[in-house]
Amino acid sequence: MLDIYHLRQYRESSRLEAKEALGGLPESIWETYSGFANADGGIILLGVKELPDRSLQALDLLDPQWLIEDFLAILRDPDRVSRNILGEDSIRIHTVEGRQIIAISVPAAQTREKPVYLNRNPYRETYCRRGDADCRCTREEVDAMFLAAGKLPEDRSE
Repeated sequence: MLDIYHLRQYRESSRLEAKEALGGLPESIWETYSGFANADGGIILLGVKELPDRSLQALDLLDPQWLIEDFLAILRDPDRVSRNILGEDSIRIHTVEGRQIIAISVPAAQTREKPVYLNRNPYRETYCRRGDADCRCTREEVDAMFLAAGKLPEDRSE
């Protein structure tokens, strides 16, 4: 379990991603959301910087509630994200070293919920987590997720 109050002891990994988010939601947050959902789940930290030694440092989000509302609005838009798999307690604001950050706990999607993809395009916008990177899934990986879920995509075009 992540001890949010000791950030410096952690590194980005297959289950942890830090994003500065000082100028608003970074577009890459959606690739990470998809990647965690299609793999083993993970935690996205907003308002956290990766330092040159790869340790993590809290910054300070000016309006974390606005970022959460923006995130949830996009998450509810089926044109942007295929599925919202977050629970009620998945997003929390924490104060670390006097600085406000956001932790988003993304669970692994159930087999029947996969793939979790972006922009209504499963073959070009489905991601999985490999190490500390979000990687685009291959057509074969996406087909395997659809098959395991017992469904076919609405649009099989690229």
